Amino acid sequence: MPPPLLLLLVPLLAGGPPRSAALEPISVGIAIGAASPSSPFLSLAGAALRDSLDAKLFGQHLAKEVILKALTGFLNNPRPKKPLTLSLHGWAGTGKNFVSQILAENLHRAGLKSKFVHLFLATLHFPHDHEVKLYKDQLQKWIRGNVTACAKSVFIFDEMDKLHPGLIDAIKPFLDYYEQIDGVSYRRAIFIFLSNAGGDLITKVALDFWRSGRAREEIQLKDLEPVLSVGVFNNKNSGLWHSSLIDRNLIDYFIPFLPLEYKHVKMCIRAEIQSRGNQIDETVVQTVADEMTFFPKEERIYSVKGCKTVQTKLDFY
Repeated sequence: MPPPLLLLLVPLLAGGPPRSAALEPISVGIAIGAASPSSPFLSLAGAALRDSLDAKLFGQHLAKEVILKALTGFLNNPRPKKPLTLSLHGWAGTGKNFVSQILAENLHRAGLKSKFVHLFLATLHFPHDHEVKLYKDQLQKWIRGNVTACAKSVFIFDEMDKLHPGLIDAIKPFLDYYEQIDGVSYRRAIFIFLSNAGGDLITKVALDFWRSGRAREEIQLKDLEPVLSVGVFNNKNSGLWHSSLIDRNLIDYFIPFLPLEYKHVKMCIRAEIQSRGNQIDETVVQTVADEMTFFPKEERIYSVKGCKTVQTKLDFY
């Protein structure tokens, strides 16, 4: 049986889709541009995006600041020199995938149903280490076909820490400063990497701040980004091990997602209750938060699973 990505790419390998149609392995919805009554694109409203991040993303002051700055700067630039490339790092449940949802809701008329955002899951689309050469070839063809169809395509690579070493380097030409490659410009595209790699490094910095009595909000990007980029570059399980994307400085921002504290978990619980149309019951909030596991063992500061299991636990109440 052909590997999963091969099945998805058969139409492209057979001659490619017409320029008006893009291949869709999984669409999760971000497309960005100028809006008109009939256009699927929305103009980015920085204030609206900030409000959404403030209302739905908890405990991530760095991520909010960098994402807002990166997106508004990129989208307001009429002539970007390269695609926007973001690498989001942190433990599961800290908000990396949720940020994609927030972006979709703020940047595209169809939200998560958009056909212009394309999600790759490492374990689903690239499962076999002996097929890396084939995956590289298919991945290049797939990105080329979709950007040809829509210059503002967004590509999200989830589970980067499970991606075979060297595979992601196949997209290096598309992230570089070329005006065009074979007649196609990639400068309006957006590439987003999601990874658990570096979570230990981020937690160490956060814990050092906590133990020294410094506020979490005092942590700045300069405290984490250099450590993070070097850490994932040297981590064989990061998907970016010795990657030319880092070596050539093609990743614009390494965005750390901090481990979530007890108070942030309670914020997640309240938000989930409200999203279900229910009144907030602080007794339920307290009960669900107390069911979560926290670390380190003695201090019990950070949630082991972030807010990842909040929805499931609330189903019991």
